Amino acid sequence: MQRYEVAHNNSSMELKDRIKLARQRAGFSQKQAADKSGLDQATISNLERGKHLGSSHLLQIADALSVSFRWLSAGVGEMQVGTNDNHGVYDANTTPVTQPMHYHRYPVVSEVQAGWFAECVVPYPPGMEERHETSDYAAKGAAFWLEVTGDSMTAPPGARPSIPEGTFVLVDTGIEATPGKLVVAQLDESNEATFKKLVIDGGQKYLKPLNPAYPLIPINGNCRIIGVAVEAKTKL
Repeated sequence: MQRYEVAHNNSSMELKDRIKLARQRAGFSQKQAADKSGLDQATISNLERGKHLGSSHLLQIADALSVSFRWLSAGVGEMQVGTNDNHGVYDANTTPVTQPMHYHRYPVVSEVQAGWFAECVVPYPPGMEERHETSDYAAKGAAFWLEVTGDSMTAPPGARPSIPEGTFVLVDTGIEATPGKLVVAQLDESNEATFKKLVIDGGQKYLKPLNPAYPLIPINGNCRIIGVAVEAKTKL
């Protein structure tokens, strides 16, 4: 899972490193962490070895290890909710009490439903209520998960970010779309939304795929920005 809004000093840590750090800080072996998460040890082992780059069980692991889901999944924010320590290193006399984490449920939508989204009078069009995913991210506006299709946002090997097909992207309609953000937009000639990076080159705005095999899409009044991607996660 990745977070796109804010860079913190956890950004250089990979998921495997954060899971291992959280487990060691909790004083658990891999088996103990797995047992408390309701998983098998192989799952924890594969995540710590980097064999798996994501998991649908990160929420369970975060709860079991008493760390922030946002920090564990994306390296964003504090390791423990309500603290200013990103590395889990505390003075013995000032160790904070773990705070309860609050999770929010947002609907999972298709590209067509995302295209309808900006025109809705009600919070969500019919059918959006059927499937949800959770996040500890508190949206500033109406928000939804969009499952990415195609490979236009799959970056070349080693490049980041890279959003492969099947990734779930959390889109917040309450955030300003500024250059450099990953956005969901709708072109006038399409009834579907498109997920791209917003860029400016020579004063011209474009929607830019992360895959260089796809062309830039000029924005010249033919596009409506629906929302900004704030989180992404891949399910195994």
